[in-house]
Amino acid sequence: MSSREAQLLANEQGVDLVEIAANANPPVVKIIDWGKFQYQKMKEDAKNRKKAREKQSELKQMKIGLKISDNDLNIKVRKMREFLDDGDRVKIMIIFKGREMAHKEIGTDLLNKVIDLLGEDTIQEGKSQFNGRNLSAQVRKK
Repeated sequence: MSSREAQLLANEQGVDLVEIAANANPPVVKIIDWGKFQYQKMKEDAKNRKKAREKQSELKQMKIGLKISDNDLNIKVRKMREFLDDGDRVKIMIIFKGREMAHKEIGTDLLNKVIDLLGEDTIQEGKSQFNGRNLSAQVRKK
């Protein structure tokens, strides 16, 4: 139909005539309520943004002292498993205080123990590394 007829029909119905594809020959237009269309588009965009945020995995950080007791370590491991189950990555940091820096092998043993406690379905990303007084490693789900 001609653009004049479409405009008259839109005015008659009390809605708007919206151009959908301007480059087409002839141009494609749609008779819709513009306010309702904008509202639906805004809702759809918000839903898409929410889905995009949900998919992003975060990097959670867990700090562990060198002299941690077994029970406290098990609690921290349980919390790390929850993070991993949610799809997040976990950065494990072993904190050295005072003269503990002279025994770095104890820290690496503790880090390996934590990774073993997390289970076989976790993977260490990269190598563990020392940053100042911290030994850190990142793990994620397989």
